[in-house]
Amino acid sequence: MTEVLGLLAATFTTIAFIPQVYKIWKEKASDGVSVTMYLVMLTGVLLWEVYGWLIHSLPVILANAVTALLLIVILYLKLSQTKKE
Repeated sequence: MTEVLGLLAATFTTIAFIPQVYKIWKEKASDGVSVTMYLVMLTGVLLWEVYGWLIHSLPVILANAVTALLLIVILYLKLSQTKKE
């Protein structure tokens, strides 16, 4: 039951970033996206990823791996659009 709860929580906190990725991708605009905030968030997520491996927690590992990927996509889109301006 604990793992199920962890997977459910991980799913919701991870998918929370999908609308932001979709919006930036669709509109080709990343105005209002803070690079600093996403870099700090990515650092925290990567630390959680290491923690997940250390405690052998599948929910923590999966959620933070996917979240890190989404954050990297957001940062890539933001930085690539900034260079065009």
